[in-house]
Amino acid sequence: MLLLTMLACAPTCADDETRVDGACVPYVADTPHDTTAWQPAPGTSWQVQYSGTLDTSLGVEMFDLDLFDTTAADWDALEGSTRICYFSAGSYEDWRPDAADFPDEALGDPLDGWPGEWWLDITNSAVRDIMKARLDYAEQRGCDGVDPDNINGYQNPTGLGLTATMQLDYNRFLADEAHDRGLSIGLKNDIDQLVDLEPWFNWALNEECADYQECSGYSVFTTDAQKAVFHVEYVDDWADAQARADEVCGTGPELDTLVKTWDLGAERLACEATR
Repeated sequence: MLLLTMLACAPTCADDETRVDGACVPYVADTPHDTTAWQPAPGTSWQVQYSGTLDTSLGVEMFDLDLFDTTAADWDALEGSTRICYFSAGSYEDWRPDAADFPDEALGDPLDGWPGEWWLDITNSAVRDIMKARLDYAEQRGCDGVDPDNINGYQNPTGLGLTATMQLDYNRFLADEAHDRGLSIGLKNDIDQLVDLEPWFNWALNEECADYQECSGYSVFTTDAQKAVFHVEYVDDWADAQARADEVCGTGPELDTLVKTWDLGAERLACEATR
């Protein structure tokens, strides 16, 4: 009951405001922090794998791996490759080693279809401190960059009153904090804010833009800024991978497309391999 009461008391902010310590304040974007972090161009080969036995034999330039679950042995086996570390920046996951650090008042509604996950109040100062600690850990592990997930909560039923301005504020915060640690950072989905966020991010990662017919907007990254966009389309059954590749390869402006299954195991069909 206390949590519901606190959420109900959260102020509704104007479109040009964000929340700080529970109060609405005007939001003015600063300039992006300087960085020399890895910034890949379109055509960069890559793999994303979060489950199963890691395939280290691919010879691709970039691997996207789980920040917490990747073993030290797998980590060391990929030395020499660009290692990008995945974590959820917009949702609470009850199995993570730092789960107890999140305050109850920062949790919103559950993520539909993802047991054990709840949306996070990205304006909460404790949440931001936890994300700084995760970025510290990424730096300590030797990650070359990070792939923060669920950074489009404002487009979802979070129960937290998040707005587009709050999301811009948070996503720019993540990018600046990553760059302050020498880490590259990718913009995950959040298609409606591509133009506003491109100057802060080194690359982008999209899921299913071909399925939703939303890929064209990524030209702001690939064509205008010459930044890679790593693109995934999913199949339920790996037997359907080639047919899906035939449908999606070449979709959008210079996207680096993979076909994967939803569990993001070792299976991988890269569009360049189908041409």
